[in-house]
Amino acid sequence: MTTNIVLAILITSLATFSSRFLGVITAEKIKENSKIFRWFNCLAYSTLAALISRIIIFPSGVLSEVDYLIRFIVIIASVLIFYLTKKNLVYPTIFSAIILALINSYIV
Repeated sequence: MTTNIVLAILITSLATFSSRFLGVITAEKIKENSKIFRWFNCLAYSTLAALISRIIIFPSGVLSEVDYLIRFIVIIASVLIFYLTKKNLVYPTIFSAIILALINSYIV
């Protein structure tokens, strides 16, 4: 069992670092204004949006115990904080975790 875990860690590490290495090698040749770069950028943002939507609509684990209304209130408040802090991601992330825990613990 232990050797399987170590082997899985080695294989996934190799896959991760090899793709990053190839990205570093080819990054100099990519123009930021090219169509392919914009396509990959849109693909990355759409994948992220889909994952966040899935977590909000179909949560698993402890988050599934939180009511939908509470989740949407925290999301709306976090988006407002995101724009009020000039698109800083740190503040809404910390705020959302704290407020979700407080609301779920004390109000519900």
